Amino acid sequence: MNTTLPPFDNHFVYKLLIKEGVSSVIASWLNTLILFVLLLIAGFIFYKILYKLLSTTLGKLATRTSGQFDDYLIQYNVLKYFTQLPLLIIIIWLIPWILSDFSGYISFFLVSADIYMILLAIWLIRSFLFAGRDYLKTREAFKDKPVESFVQVGMIVLYFIGALLIFSRITGRSILAFLTAMGAASAVLLLIFKDTLLGFVASIQVSANDMVRIGDWITLDKYGADGDVIEINLTTVKIQNFDKTITTIPTYYLISDSFRNWRGMQQEGGRRIKRAINIKLSSIRYLTSEDIKRMKQIQLLERYIEKMELQIHQYNNASSIDKSLLINGRNLTNVGVFRKYIEVYLEQHPSIHKELTMMVRQLPPSEKGMPIELYAFTNDVEWINYEHIMADIFDHLLAAVNYFDLEIFEFPSSAANTFITDIVM
Repeated sequence: MNTTLPPFDNHFVYKLLIKEGVSSVIASWLNTLILFVLLLIAGFIFYKILYKLLSTTLGKLATRTSGQFDDYLIQYNVLKYFTQLPLLIIIIWLIPWILSDFSGYISFFLVSADIYMILLAIWLIRSFLFAGRDYLKTREAFKDKPVESFVQVGMIVLYFIGALLIFSRITGRSILAFLTAMGAASAVLLLIFKDTLLGFVASIQVSANDMVRIGDWITLDKYGADGDVIEINLTTVKIQNFDKTITTIPTYYLISDSFRNWRGMQQEGGRRIKRAINIKLSSIRYLTSEDIKRMKQIQLLERYIEKMELQIHQYNNASSIDKSLLINGRNLTNVGVFRKYIEVYLEQHPSIHKELTMMVRQLPPSEKGMPIELYAFTNDVEWINYEHIMADIFDHLLAAVNYFDLEIFEFPSSAANTFITDIVM
């Protein structure tokens, strides 16, 4: 900085006081005090005028621009900090001139002014970071990105550099000396900032691998989290569960533990139905000719039954099968025809995704009957609509079971009562 002092007389008050008979010591103190007061008044007026001019100019520019970045700059007081910089530079320049009679205090005031300059620079850069963060959150490309994490990293770096500069200015030692001193305490620092460092690494990995975005539906059973990600920052991830509670977990848990992200389901446009109907085993049987004739009247099965009837007839005739007993040769069963009915019904259903896996399968029989499982995807991933679609499908199928002479397995009332009693006891 140019150390040339102003070409003005800084002892005019001193001279007036000496003429009035005031002692030189008191005159020096009063001269210096009055100069400080005049400097503060002039500086305040200069600050207000500059702030008013810049705020008016930028305010007009902000109204003419479509972007919101300049609005956020104003919101985070960038002008307030920026207009203090030239004033502070002038004060630093004038300190030796004002304190010419008290040179022993010059160093103290210059160091204080330099520290405030560093803090002012930190606040100014912080305002730009916050304004940039809020602006990026309004951009579609960054809405689901962990912008908060990177801003927090930037703040940590900023504060660290600011602390180094302040330490160097106060002690008069180089920054390298401070870093050397910190090296001895690195283990303690690592322990103190363990969560921050782990969160920083996790944030980078989450962002680089696109593991989680803001707005994703994720499930972490271990922590009871099941809902939408509403915030990702350097140390924590906030998840709003479907019951509107908030679960907060450390960011690095997304790396160290497993979780389920439902984004793929939402992007694919299909939500899975995987539910079974348990058929009572004793109701499963072969179809007689009268049964086949009756079931042909079900429009969704007419072509299938005709095709299968022809194949079975050709096979049985070619193999000279004795059909006096139904068990001989090939036959249609009521559960097999019902399974085919479900397949055809799903294929023509308007709410079932036709490009994703769709099947009806028979699971191993158990003491609860034989499960006929539907495995398909709806073409609407919204939760409410999905539940409505699934309920409509099973309402229809449960009612259709009787047309195939099948029965749904259910516990007898006595067994159910015994089961409930056992639980209560």
